[in-house]
Amino acid sequence: MKTVKLLAVALFMGTLSFAQTAAPAPAAAPQTPSQLKWEKETHEFGTIEQGKPVSYEFTFTNTSNKDVTLKDVKASCGCTATNYTKTAIKPGEKGTVTATYNAAAGGAFHKTVTVTTSEENTMPKTITIKGTVKVNEAPAVAAPASK
Repeated sequence: MKTVKLLAVALFMGTLSFAQTAAPAPAAAPQTPSQLKWEKETHEFGTIEQGKPVSYEFTFTNTSNKDVTLKDVKASCGCTATNYTKTAIKPGEKGTVTATYNAAAGGAFHKTVTVTTSEENTMPKTITIKGTVKVNEAPAVAAPASK
């Protein structure tokens, strides 16, 4: 029994001696604030009708001294579509990101759109739309007359 224990310890120690260690992760570049100045970052639609899509156009100004391009604009789910300025936005010029919510499902909603730019070492910007979809009442169906 002593031999089995000794063998188990020897195997364990041998395995540890050949184990690889992970290399330290490279340091991430420090993140700087974006030079896009957003007029509004959240839009509240209030109560909207079910089945009637609603849109809001978010506007921003490039306050940097370089052209900025929107590289990626992603909605948090398939119920929200986006459109955005696809050309370079020169210093001092405005650009837009439009978010359209399809309003198919009833109830409260809170959706985000993540905007990634060509600016170096900046975090993506998250803008938000929210509101409540009023559920359409189905029309009452009359029961067929019984014979």
